[in-house]
Amino acid sequence: MYKIAVIGDYDSIYGFAALGLDTFPVTETDLESAKKKLAQLAGGEYAVIYITENLANLLKNEVEKYREELMPAIIQIPGVFGNTGAGVEGVKKSVEQAVGSDILFSNN
Repeated sequence: MYKIAVIGDYDSIYGFAALGLDTFPVTETDLESAKKKLAQLAGGEYAVIYITENLANLLKNEVEKYREELMPAIIQIPGVFGNTGAGVEGVKKSVEQAVGSDILFSNN
């Protein structure tokens, strides 16, 4: 059975453990460890990896490697430092690619 992981700074992700998700706190000052952890999670039994927007921005090249892969789905989430909108934009792009249409386009 596949699992769901959450990776990012501790303050942003610790609440996800209460939901039964596997949490992996990393510091944004140690990007090498964060890169290794993301690669480990992506190569393992995780079908979905939630990553904080700040960390995803710092690991942009690594996150991009998995964009075309079927699994894992890497989804950006806001952290304690606020919402940059990158997570919503990423989901929007994925849906546009899948259905061929802008889901947020309003014809009003």
